[in-house]
Parts: sequence; structure tokens; C-alpha cells
Amino acid sequence: MIFLIPQSKIRFIDVIAKYASDSLGLKRSENYTTLYDQKNKPILWVITASERYKLNAYQWKFPVLGSVSYKGFFDYKKGAYEDSLLKLEGYDTDYGEVSAWSTLGWFKDPILSSMLKRSDGQLAELIIHEMTHATVYLKSNVDLNENLASMIGEEGAIRFLNSHFGKESEQVRDYVYRKEDYDLFAKQMLLAHDKLDSLYKTFEGLAEEKKASLKSEMIAEIVLSLDTVSFHNKNRYSTLFEERKPNNAYFMNFVRYDSQKEEMRIELNKKFSGNIHQYLESVKNK
Repeated sequence: MIFLIPQSKIRFIDVIAKYASDSLGLKRSENYTTLYDQKNKPILWVITASERYKLNAYQWKFPVLGSVSYKGFFDYKKGAYEDSLLKLEGYDTDYGEVSAWSTLGWFKDPILSSMLKRSDGQLAELIIHEMTHATVYLKSNVDLNENLASMIGEEGAIRFLNSHFGKESEQVRDYVYRKEDYDLFAKQMLLAHDKLDSLYKTFEGLAEEKKASLKSEMIAEIVLSLDTVSFHNKNRYSTLFEERKPNNAYFMNFVRYDSQKEEMRIELNKKFSGNIHQYLESVKNK
């Protein structure tokens, strides 16, 4: 299938970036001013890992960034090989395609053609998320960096949509419903993380076979529990775990991106009256 690149979406990204700079105080750069056509092919894969019976993320070390709990690959086979090595060492891993990245202003990050398939709200959130990374990034503090970018991405997206399309627009309604569903899902995954953490603390002295059995049973219960959640779109996550069950590395992703967002959002609104620029300056100073 040929994907025709919509020029209007490319111009729309420039509108988002201008709003993020002028109204939110995010750093504007030459990022997302060029286009890379993926020709419907994946371009980047990321691996994360965790101990098998402990929710403790595997860390890679890089210059400038420090310790980081994920690693990206532009070559699928190289990432798959590292994934297999980590599994042999006894780690739970999560390896899959991602749709964007930030080089923190060191290089000119392109618009990827796959980004243009997103809805207006999802695209705004993505661009603002990545611009937040280029504005504030704390060495060896991935969880804070990603939670911060996630929260600012969401807050910035809804403000942009309200400003650009109007509060009663279809774009706002679609984004809000999708976000509310994701928040419910992320909450379930964070609860699952805590349940597994409590379970693993009882594992001292147990045989490997018993540990694996108890872990598998609890993860099966976690997957079934999604049926009890009242999503706007009941089918949004209904088939997510049909082919592959989640593991520790999967649950750690929600700690990395979602566990601190609400606390940050409260601080933004109460202490800084919603002023994102002032809030980010405070984070830099800390």
C-alpha cells in the first residue's frame, strides 16, 4: 500500500511547534523541519529490560545521557540480538518499534512519515513531548525526564487543540476520550506493577518453578482485569495481549512514562498556576 504524504500535516507540525515555543515556552530548534519517508517501514526499535523476579530496570550507560533504562536501534537484527542475550542472562525484555525520538537538540530530528498517520491530538502530543526533551533533560534520570515530557505533552496538546480548533471541536473530543482511556489503562498497569512487586517480596526461599508459576498466574489475572475497566472504546485494548503476555519490562514502561505525571500536573497548576515555562525553569534549577 502506498502512503501519500499529506503536505497539510507537515505544515500542521510547524503550527504545533510554533505554539509550543510561543505559548508554552519550549525550546524551538530545527527539529521537525525536514521529512524522512519511511515508505511504510519501521525505522527505530527500542529495548527495555528488568530483572525476572524484581521490578528493577536494566540500565545502559551513555555519554551525556548517563544511565538510561532503554536502548534504541536503527538495525532490527542488532537489537534482536541484544534482546536474546539479555533473555539468556535471565532478564524479562520488551523489544519493539517506536515512532519518534529526540537527540536533545544535538542533531536535526526529522518528521517521520509514520507520524503523519496520527490524529491531530496525538501528533500535537508527540511533537510537544519531544520538544520538552530538547528543553529540559536531566542526566541519569530517565523516569523524571519521560514523566515530565509525557505530562507536558498531554497538557500542551489539549491547550493547543482548544486554541486551534475550539473547546467543543471533534479534535478535542477525540483526543480527550483517547487520553482518558489511556489513563485508565496506565492506572491498571501501575496497579499491576505494585501487585507484582508485593508478590516478588514473598519469593525468598521458593523454587524457580514455583516463582514462575505464581508470576504467570498473577499476570494472567492482570490481563483479565482489563475486562472490568469502563473504557470509552471497549475494544481499544481488548486484543492487546492476545499474542504476547506482558512481563516485568512491560510494566516498568508505565513507571517510566506515567507514574509521576499526576503529581507533576498538580504542582504545575497549584504552584505555578499552569505556567509551563516557569515550571520547566523550576525543574532545571532543581
